[in-house]
Amino acid sequence: MKILVIEDDKLLADSVRDLLMQKGFEVETVYDGESGAEYAELGIYDLLILDVMMPKLNGYQVAREVRAKRCATPILMLTAKSGLEDRIEGLNAGADYYLTKPFDSRELLACVNALLRRQGAQVDELCCGNTALDLASCTLLCGEKSVRLSAKEFDVMRALLQSKDAILSKEVILARVWGYDSNAVENHVEVYVGFLRKKLVSIGSNVRIEAVRRLGYRLEVAE
Repeated sequence: MKILVIEDDKLLADSVRDLLMQKGFEVETVYDGESGAEYAELGIYDLLILDVMMPKLNGYQVAREVRAKRCATPILMLTAKSGLEDRIEGLNAGADYYLTKPFDSRELLACVNALLRRQGAQVDELCCGNTALDLASCTLLCGEKSVRLSAKEFDVMRALLQSKDAILSKEVILARVWGYDSNAVENHVEVYVGFLRKKLVSIGSNVRIEAVRRLGYRLEVAE
């Protein structure tokens, strides 16, 4: 499970990250609302943990931007504001749950687990054609056959599955998988797409990663 923490208090953000990583989650942190919105809109996270009072964009604005892009990722909003009107504004902005600071680490973990459980099967696997990607084990499944993916193969395959039949550019894949600040280039995407194509064939999948010239990649199901 991949979680994004958007919190301008670096000490708190890093503490939340460390706590969640100890529980087996993959966690990334950003420290302002503008960056948080950019990362969240990539659509690669299972949960957003979002502070309200932040520079550039506050939490309410981030939540609204994320929902405007039709990103349905659950949002857990953290804030020192405990008034009824503040909670209502947060929920109306698109938050799924509102946790008031200071909070107990056990309560935070309970909220995280509850929001992830609410996602149901969508959190467990992504499907296309006769093939499924098990998100917990990083495994591609096709009937009785399966193959484990490396971390980068998993992230690329996940991005393609989440985009459904839309074309995903190499630039977007680079940002989603390697991050904005990475030195990775488009050739990295081509290499990992090649790895995935071989693994899909090896398990008898009817899913193909098609290259659309000058645009990027999309998944197609062979008839």
